[in-house]
Amino acid sequence: MRKETRHTPDDTAAPLVPDDGAEERPDSLSAETVAAYLIAHPEFLAQHPELLQVLTPPSRWTGDAVVDIQRFMVDVLKGEMDGLRNCAQEVIETSRSNMANQTRTHAAVLSLLGAGDLDRLLAAVRDDLPVLLDVDVAVVGLEPGPHRTDDDRPIQDLAEGDVDRILGPRQEAALYPSLHDDGTVFAGGGGLVQSAAMARIHLEPHGVAGLLALGSRHPGTFQHGQGTELLRFLARVTERCLARLMTAPL
Repeated sequence: MRKETRHTPDDTAAPLVPDDGAEERPDSLSAETVAAYLIAHPEFLAQHPELLQVLTPPSRWTGDAVVDIQRFMVDVLKGEMDGLRNCAQEVIETSRSNMANQTRTHAAVLSLLGAGDLDRLLAAVRDDLPVLLDVDVAVVGLEPGPHRTDDDRPIQDLAEGDVDRILGPRQEAALYPSLHDDGTVFAGGGGLVQSAAMARIHLEPHGVAGLLALGSRHPGTFQHGQGTELLRFLARVTERCLARLMTAPL
């Protein structure tokens, strides 16, 4: 009589795994399966247009109910090329604009450095900078200080704290797409100015805070997001010229 052997469950036994052919793999998909999926999901290519760039299109055919995928792919690539072309054109135009602004700033700096005395420096700010920088008004404004006295020089008088109030504390420069100046910054030109760019001037040895302000009659000439590096550089040159030429009290 054969002895019957019974097996008891073993918690440590290895789990059952399916045969290799039981799990469907991506490389086992048939063309019919892919076609059936696309038929069931007709919007698939519209939702994934990037696939058209790696697919091989069929030769052209004719038929009323046929969509020309090749033409669609050409249109997609044409749209991308147009986008790249527009982007490149924007980069070129921005580079040209930056180069023009840099050239204008260099010319303005040379004009300031060429001033032999304080009166000529202030005249260069008032008369030369608007022409060289393509703005309508340029002024230097200074707050009161221990070395500041009233005189007839064309310096705009600012009240104590005006620089921080206008630019913001610890801000070196600010751009104003739209501005209404009551004369605080641009004096008699305040009614003309509709857009402005301003940079802080530090006259530490003289204990005076101030502004270099450029104003335009056209709204939107200066926009938030534009670079202020050249403006701040021009302000640094202006303050050094002022400090160098302040042989007499302001």
